[in-house]
Amino acid sequence: MNAPTAIAIGCSAGGVDGLMTLLGGLDARLQQAIVVCCHRSDTMDILGDVLGRASTLPVRDAVEREPVCQGVVYLAPAGYHLLVERDMQFALSADARVNYARPSIDVLFHSAAEAWRQSLVGVILTGANADGAAGLRRIRQLGGMAVVQAPADAEAPAMPQAALDAAGADYCLPLSDIAPLLNQLCLA
Repeated sequence: MNAPTAIAIGCSAGGVDGLMTLLGGLDARLQQAIVVCCHRSDTMDILGDVLGRASTLPVRDAVEREPVCQGVVYLAPAGYHLLVERDMQFALSADARVNYARPSIDVLFHSAAEAWRQSLVGVILTGANADGAAGLRRIRQLGGMAVVQAPADAEAPAMPQAALDAAGADYCLPLSDIAPLLNQLCLA
Protein backbone atom coordinates (compact mmCIF):
# COMPACT_ATOMS: atom_id res chain seq x y z
CA MET A 1 0.00 0.00 0.00
CA ASN A 2 1.20 3.50 -0.78
CA ALA A 3 1.34 5.99 2.07
CA PRO A 4 -2.16 7.30 2.83
CA THR A 5 -3.16 10.83 1.84
CA ALA A 6 -5.48 11.41 4.80
CA ILE A 7 -6.49 10.11 8.22
CA ALA A 8 -10.04 10.42 9.58
CA ILE A 9 -10.48 9.92 13.33
CA GLY A 10 -13.70 9.48 15.28
CA CYS A 11 -14.30 9.36 19.03
CA SER A 12 -16.79 10.20 21.74
CA ALA A 13 -16.77 9.46 25.49
CA GLY A 14 -13.16 9.57 26.70
CA GLY A 15 -12.10 10.87 23.32
CA VAL A 16 -10.38 14.09 24.37
CA ASP A 17 -7.78 12.20 26.40
CA GLY A 18 -7.47 9.65 23.60
CA LEU A 19 -6.93 12.36 21.02
CA MET A 20 -4.33 14.08 23.18
CA THR A 21 -2.38 10.82 23.37
CA LEU A 22 -2.73 10.03 19.68
CA LEU A 23 -2.00 13.53 18.34
CA GLY A 24 0.90 13.94 20.76
CA GLY A 25 2.45 10.76 19.40
CA LEU A 26 2.30 11.66 15.72
CA ASP A 27 5.51 12.54 13.92
CA ALA A 28 5.68 16.29 13.22
CA ARG A 29 6.84 15.48 9.67
CA LEU A 30 3.50 13.92 8.66
CA GLN A 31 2.12 15.43 5.47
CA GLN A 32 -1.32 13.82 5.65
CA ALA A 33 -4.49 15.79 6.28
CA ILE A 34 -6.01 14.63 9.57
CA VAL A 35 -9.74 15.16 10.03
CA VAL A 36 -11.27 14.55 13.46
CA CYS A 37 -14.86 14.16 14.59
CA CYS A 38 -15.15 14.17 18.36
CA HIS A 39 -18.67 14.31 19.75
CA ARG A 40 -18.70 17.68 21.44
CA SER A 41 -21.25 20.03 22.87
CA ASP A 42 -21.48 23.68 21.94
CA THR A 43 -19.66 24.47 25.17
CA MET A 44 -16.54 22.58 24.06
CA ASP A 45 -15.24 25.44 21.92
CA ILE A 46 -11.83 25.17 23.57
CA LEU A 47 -11.24 21.68 22.15
CA GLY A 48 -8.89 23.04 19.47
CA ASP A 49 -6.80 24.86 22.07
CA VAL A 50 -6.61 21.80 24.33
CA LEU A 51 -5.63 19.46 21.50
CA GLY A 52 -3.31 22.03 19.98
CA ARG A 53 -1.21 22.06 23.13
CA ALA A 54 -0.81 18.26 22.94
CA SER A 55 -0.43 17.87 19.18
CA THR A 56 2.78 17.81 17.18
CA LEU A 57 0.81 19.26 14.23
CA PRO A 58 -1.31 22.44 13.99
CA VAL A 59 -4.94 21.96 15.08
CA ARG A 60 -7.92 24.07 14.02
CA ASP A 61 -11.65 23.88 13.43
CA ALA A 62 -12.58 23.20 9.83
CA VAL A 63 -14.27 26.10 8.03
CA GLU A 64 -16.88 25.98 5.25
CA ARG A 65 -15.30 25.85 1.75
CA GLU A 66 -11.77 25.76 3.21
CA PRO A 67 -9.38 23.68 1.11
CA VAL A 68 -8.00 20.64 2.92
CA CYS A 69 -4.27 21.15 3.56
CA GLN A 70 -1.65 18.56 4.35
CA GLY A 71 0.01 18.37 7.75
CA VAL A 72 -2.94 19.96 9.58
CA VAL A 73 -5.40 18.46 12.09
CA TYR A 74 -8.94 19.67 11.36
CA LEU A 75 -11.76 19.36 13.89
CA ALA A 76 -15.45 19.08 13.12
CA PRO A 77 -16.90 22.22 14.73
CA ALA A 78 -19.50 21.87 17.49
CA GLY A 79 -23.04 21.72 16.18
CA TYR A 80 -22.14 20.92 12.55
CA HIS A 81 -21.57 17.80 10.51
CA LEU A 82 -18.23 18.00 8.70
CA LEU A 83 -17.98 16.69 5.15
CA VAL A 84 -15.06 16.44 2.76
CA GLU A 85 -16.11 17.21 -0.80
CA ARG A 86 -14.53 15.60 -3.85
CA ASP A 87 -12.79 18.88 -4.70
CA MET A 88 -10.99 18.56 -1.33
CA GLN A 89 -12.83 21.39 0.37
CA PHE A 90 -14.80 21.17 3.59
CA ALA A 91 -18.55 21.55 3.84
CA LEU A 92 -20.48 22.10 7.07
CA SER A 93 -24.04 20.94 7.56
CA ALA A 94 -26.63 21.64 10.25
CA ASP A 95 -28.75 18.68 9.09
CA ALA A 96 -30.41 16.46 11.68
CA ARG A 97 -28.31 14.52 14.13
CA VAL A 98 -27.02 11.13 12.97
CA ASN A 99 -26.59 8.49 15.69
CA TYR A 100 -27.71 11.18 18.17
CA ALA A 101 -24.73 13.34 17.25
CA ARG A 102 -23.89 16.47 15.32
CA PRO A 103 -21.09 16.33 14.35
CA SER A 104 -21.45 12.68 13.37
CA ILE A 105 -18.51 10.39 12.71
CA ASP A 106 -20.51 8.44 10.11
CA VAL A 107 -21.20 11.61 8.11
CA LEU A 108 -17.50 12.54 8.10
CA PHE A 109 -16.29 9.01 7.33
CA HIS A 110 -18.75 8.50 4.44
CA SER A 111 -17.72 11.73 2.74
CA ALA A 112 -14.01 11.19 3.43
CA ALA A 113 -14.23 7.66 2.00
CA GLU A 114 -15.73 9.03 -1.22
CA ALA A 115 -13.10 11.77 -1.44
CA TRP A 116 -9.95 9.80 -0.64
CA ARG A 117 -10.98 6.18 -1.33
CA GLN A 118 -8.02 3.79 -0.95
CA SER A 119 -5.69 6.51 0.33
CA LEU A 120 -7.68 7.04 3.56
CA VAL A 121 -7.09 5.56 6.99
CA GLY A 122 -10.12 5.59 9.29
CA VAL A 123 -9.52 5.44 13.04
CA ILE A 124 -12.14 4.72 15.71
CA LEU A 125 -11.27 5.47 19.32
CA THR A 126 -13.22 5.25 22.57
CA GLY A 127 -16.92 6.11 22.60
CA ALA A 128 -20.28 5.10 24.04
CA ASN A 129 -22.41 4.53 20.93
CA ALA A 130 -22.18 3.03 17.43
CA ASP A 131 -21.44 6.23 15.49
CA GLY A 132 -18.61 5.61 13.05
CA ALA A 133 -19.25 1.89 12.52
CA ALA A 134 -21.10 2.30 9.20
CA GLY A 135 -18.65 4.97 8.07
CA LEU A 136 -15.67 2.73 8.81
CA ARG A 137 -17.34 -0.06 6.83
CA ARG A 138 -17.65 2.38 3.89
CA ILE A 139 -13.97 3.33 4.16
CA ARG A 140 -13.01 -0.35 3.89
CA GLN A 141 -15.48 -0.95 1.02
CA LEU A 142 -13.72 1.77 -0.98
CA GLY A 143 -10.26 0.36 -0.31
CA GLY A 144 -9.23 2.41 2.71
CA MET A 145 -7.72 1.06 5.89
CA ALA A 146 -9.43 0.68 9.28
CA VAL A 147 -7.70 1.11 12.64
CA VAL A 148 -9.73 0.51 15.80
CA GLN A 149 -8.75 1.02 19.41
CA ALA A 150 -8.95 -2.31 21.23
CA PRO A 151 -12.26 -2.23 23.12
CA ALA A 152 -10.61 -3.57 26.30
CA ASP A 153 -8.24 -0.58 26.19
CA ALA A 154 -10.97 2.05 25.60
CA GLU A 155 -12.50 4.18 28.34
CA ALA A 156 -15.87 3.53 26.64
CA PRO A 157 -15.67 0.28 24.62
CA ALA A 158 -19.06 0.45 22.83
CA MET A 159 -17.88 2.51 19.85
CA PRO A 160 -14.77 0.48 18.99
CA GLN A 161 -16.70 -2.76 19.49
CA ALA A 162 -19.51 -1.57 17.19
CA ALA A 163 -16.89 -0.64 14.57
CA LEU A 164 -15.28 -4.08 14.80
CA ASP A 165 -18.68 -5.78 14.56
CA ALA A 166 -19.76 -3.74 11.50
CA ALA A 167 -16.50 -3.26 9.62
CA GLY A 168 -13.74 -5.36 11.12
CA ALA A 169 -10.31 -3.76 11.18
CA ASP A 170 -6.95 -3.94 9.51
CA TYR A 171 -5.46 -3.15 12.93
CA CYS A 172 -7.04 -3.39 16.39
CA LEU A 173 -4.58 -1.93 18.90
CA PRO A 174 -4.27 -0.29 22.29
CA LEU A 175 -4.34 3.51 22.08
CA SER A 176 -0.61 3.76 22.83
CA ASP A 177 0.20 1.78 19.67
CA ILE A 178 -1.98 3.74 17.21
CA ALA A 179 0.23 6.82 16.70
CA PRO A 180 3.36 4.69 16.08
CA LEU A 181 1.38 2.65 13.52
CA LEU A 182 0.16 5.80 11.76
CA ASN A 183 3.71 7.19 11.70
CA GLN A 184 4.93 3.95 10.14
CA LEU A 185 2.17 3.89 7.52
CA CYS A 186 2.47 7.57 6.65
CA LEU A 187 6.24 7.92 6.55
CA ALA A 188 6.86 4.67 4.66
